[in-house]
Parts: sequence; C-alpha cells; structure tokens
Amino acid sequence: AVESAKGKYAHMLFNELFEDYSNALRPVEDTDKVLNVTLQITLSQIKDMDERNQILSTYLWIRQSWYDAYLKWDKDKYDGLDSIRIPSNLVWRPDIVLYNKADDDFSEPVNTNVVLRYDGKITWDAPAITKSSCVVDVSYFPFDSQQCNLTFGSWTYNGNQVDIINSLDSGDLSDFIEDVEWEIHGMPAVKNVITYGCCSEPYPDVTFTLILKRKSSFYIFNLLLPCILISFLAPLGFYLPADSGEKVSLGVTVLLALTVFQLMVAEIMPPSENIPLIGKYYIATMTMITASTALTIIIMNLHHCGSEAKPVPQWARVLILDYMSKIFFVYDVGENCTSPKREKEEERKLEGEDGCQRRHKSSRSHLSDRNDDSDLKENINGNLNKSFGVHGEKVREAVNCCSCYKILIKNIEYIANCVRDHKANRAKGIEWKKVAKVMDRFFMWIFFIMVFFMSLLVIGKAA
Repeated sequence: AVESAKGKYAHMLFNELFEDYSNALRPVEDTDKVLNVTLQITLSQIKDMDERNQILSTYLWIRQSWYDAYLKWDKDKYDGLDSIRIPSNLVWRPDIVLYNKADDDFSEPVNTNVVLRYDGKITWDAPAITKSSCVVDVSYFPFDSQQCNLTFGSWTYNGNQVDIINSLDSGDLSDFIEDVEWEIHGMPAVKNVITYGCCSEPYPDVTFTLILKRKSSFYIFNLLLPCILISFLAPLGFYLPADSGEKVSLGVTVLLALTVFQLMVAEIMPPSENIPLIGKYYIATMTMITASTALTIIIMNLHHCGSEAKPVPQWARVLILDYMSKIFFVYDVGENCTSPKREKEEERKLEGEDGCQRRHKSSRSHLSDRNDDSDLKENINGNLNKSFGVHGEKVREAVNCCSCYKILIKNIEYIANCVRDHKANRAKGIEWKKVAKVMDRFFMWIFFIMVFFMSLLVIGKAA
C-alpha cells in the first residue's frame, strides 16, 4: 500500500513538474547567474593504447551534477517523496564533451536516467567509451611512461554561463580493472580557464592526466632478449675456421634475423622522429654485424693468400705474430691448446728424430768414406791394369758408372731445391693464415665487448 501510494505521488509529481518545463534553456532564474556543474570521472578500464595512431581508448563513468531551478518540490506534499529517476533527455543537460576526442563517432551520450532530488539537484551517471588523442613518447620503449590528458569542457557555454567544478583532486581509480600492459600511477585533475582568440569570455575545462607505466616483461622476452642473444652470437663468426665456409653466411643470417625484429618494432611504433631505445639498439647491432661481416671477408682474403703473395711485413710479424698471438693464445695453424705432457712428448720425439738424423748422417759419412776408399782402390787398380796391360773393357765400365752417378746427383739436387722452394712458399702461406687467425680472435673479443656494453647501456637507460 505504501509503495502504491508513492507511485501515485510520483506520477502526480512528474506531471506537475514537466507540465510547463522546457529542456532547451539553461535552468536558472536569473540569466546572469552562473550554473555550476560538478564533474567526476571514474576510470574503469584501459581498452587499448594505439601507439602508432596515438589514440587512447578508455572506459569511463562520467558523473555530472547540477541544480535545476525549475525542478523543485516540497517533499511533504508528496508523501515524503524526495527523489525520482527519469530519462535524461527530459531535463536540461550540460553539453560537456571531451575536447581531445579522436573518435569518428560523434553520437550523443548514452541516454541513461538521471536522479532528480526535491531541492532541484540532478545527478547524471553515464558510462562512456572514449577515444582520446595522446602524444606518445616512445624514446624509451619498452621501458617508457606516458601521460595522456582527458580534457572535459562545455562546447557552447562560456564560464559566465556554465562553470565546471571538479569534485575531487584526481580521477576515481577505486573500480579500475588491472590492465595487462599498463600500470596506473595516478590520475590528477586540474581546472583550467582559457580565453580563446575568437571570444573574450573565459572557457573553463577540467583536465585529467592519466599517468601510465608500461609493463615491459612481454617486450623483454619477445623483442629485447632475442636481440641480445643474436648479438652475442654474431662475434662467434670470427671463431669459425676460415676453411669451413660458414663465416660470412652466419653474419648474413644474423643480419636478416635482426632485420625481421626491426620491422616488427617499426610496425608498432608511430612514424615519428623519436626513435625508440630498442630501435636504436637494433640499428647499432645491425651496423656492428655489417662491419663484422666486412671484416670477415677481408680476413678470409688474408687467410687464402697463396705462395704468390708477398711475405708478411716485418711490423706485422712483430706486432701480430709475436705479441698479439701470445695475448690471444693463438697457436700455429692446425695446432690446438696442448697440455704440457704432450709438449714434452713432442720435444722427445723431436730429439729422437734429431738423433736418428745424426746417426743417418754419420752412417752416410762412413758410406761416403768407404765409397771414396773404393774409388781410390779402383783408380789404383785401373792404373795398375793400364801399366800391366789389363783389359780396357773394365775401364770403360767404370767411366760409364761415374757419369750415371753425376746425373743422379744433379737430379737429387733439383728435387731438393724444389722441396726447399715448396717449403718456403708453404711457410709464407702459413704465416698469412696465422695473421688471419690472430685478427679473427682480436675482432671477436672487440665485438664481444661492444655487444656487452651496448646491452648495459640499454638496461641503464631503461633504469
């Protein structure tokens, strides 16, 4: 019975209030009086941050309250009825809009109900999905922070007609749904009064600054960490043997992989002059890999210097072969890091070979002495045979044997000279190969240090 009585009074009140009411005019008794509109913004969710187009999409609850001078009643006359809820299009509403709106849809606000109190206070709560323009600074992407403004103000009424008052010093974040990409560090509100060049009247607005901090874990594991790993893989191309044929192909493969990551970052970022931090890291790494590939080609040319090449210069022999090879622990071409036991065994083998060579030399000397003695004996016998009239055929055979020995000696000398020249040319090629190997190790450590310091620089700037 009580509810039916209140419903009866509510219908009666509604008919009496809106009998001569017009929602087209500002509801003030004196046209010179300012109508105060209290604004409160509640952030519910961040739907999207489009860095490339610099648009922030948010889900907001917008609360506006004002006093209507023509919608008042005595609640005692209506059985204590102090408030009613009616469609918002029936009452006058302030034309407060989002100034920096970036949406193609210019439709009116959601036509939700308003709460009308007996003293004329109207409270209008309306949800809204807004798309606002936001200047995105991606210089420190993916470790960046952004500040996006949401500016609300009346579109046609100036400050002498409608004044906007922010009910709180900041936006309400109590009902905010946590975002997977962004952290909210505050939403301060500031009232501004601006005088535009077209008009002399002031135009107030309330600007809510949304302070966002990007959660960088996703980008670290998907963009930054693979780049760092690939960057540390690139200097290992100098460690590959030059005869493997994979040194240049490794550098080109790494360069192509970084190009793919660079294109992924370019698709996300806006086409502006501000290059993101990760983009700078990619460009520096790609430059370094290009330089390493060029140096690898030069070193491979040194490695494949043949017997026709010039000998290694004296300065290079002293600087590279004597000093740098010891600093970078580079052994001769074909050798590896050997233990002291193996070195001692090799020395013993060399000593044994030297002893064998000495014994062979001594035996050869004895054989030569014997041959000399036999030659002397044959000469003596030949002279005796001549003197005593021995047969001449034996003498001819001895002369023929001496001429054959001379031809053999000449051939042996020719072969020995060829072997000696071959060893000299081979030693020259081995020196160039060792120079190339030392330069490979030198550039490998240089590029490792460069990659390490570039990674520290990126992390330091992010911090």
